[in-house]
Amino acid sequence: MNEMNFEKDFSPLPPTSCFLPPTSSKSYWQDVRSRLMKDPLAVVGLAVIILVLAMAVFGPMLSSYEYDEQDYMVSNEAPSLEHLFGTDLFGRDIFVRVLYGARISLAVGFLASIISLFIGVIYGGISGFAGGQVDNIMMRIVDVIYSVPAMIYVILLMVVVGPGLKSIFITLGISYWAPMARIVRAEVMRLKNEEFVLAARVLGASSKRILLRHLIPNAMGPILVTLTFSIPGAIFTEAFLSFVGLGVSAPMASWGVLCNDAIGSLAIYPYQLFFPAAAISITILAFNFLGDGLRDALDPKLRK
Repeated sequence: MNEMNFEKDFSPLPPTSCFLPPTSSKSYWQDVRSRLMKDPLAVVGLAVIILVLAMAVFGPMLSSYEYDEQDYMVSNEAPSLEHLFGTDLFGRDIFVRVLYGARISLAVGFLASIISLFIGVIYGGISGFAGGQVDNIMMRIVDVIYSVPAMIYVILLMVVVGPGLKSIFITLGISYWAPMARIVRAEVMRLKNEEFVLAARVLGASSKRILLRHLIPNAMGPILVTLTFSIPGAIFTEAFLSFVGLGVSAPMASWGVLCNDAIGSLAIYPYQLFFPAAAISITILAFNFLGDGLRDALDPKLRK
């Protein structure tokens, strides 16, 4: 009898799930990266952006030509091994000028995004968190800024500081944070009555801590998507302003200036317009692909 009880008590245990290796759980941002890498268009857009940035930084250093170097003996030459994108009316290498123009155009795009990130996030966060009359007054200011076309700002600034890159930077700094402020305000108003915010209030957290440590970090998804989409908008704005003569001036070369220089000889030398226009289109398309991928990765419910 005792032997039977002994065998019963120490009989082999059936296999259970507790002996299986634990599954590794992903954090939120690891999951976002995993979903983003599964989007082929977003991956292509990210690769193109990295390539354009690398070419803009290191490309002119690897060429034997300067962006403002003139040689009338080779003016209006077609693309060749010596001049990959050909030359313009003054014999300047278009390939180097496109790469140098990428520096200016991308610098404008990223600067506008940084300005919109800092000013827009703080302004929109305060407006949405305060609510009431404070929110109403702050949003009416945003509406006024948002309703005035950027061209008006540029024309007014030209009178004060003159045309050039400085006018574009100031213009984008004045107007480009307004859309970001609207997005952040809407997210903060949606989140400020959630349970984790109420818990922070009960624990004695200040309004500043709640805004900076709880509300804004939880709104980073829409902020990153808006930030990604603002860069191509700023690049196009700079190209347009330079194209109409309100941007950078000679001998500096941005993509808009290159398009403006080539428009007069479009029928004879179409390649002079094709390459800077293609650079603008490819870069803007890459940022849009990346922005769409980030939007889907940060909020999978938006997928259809």
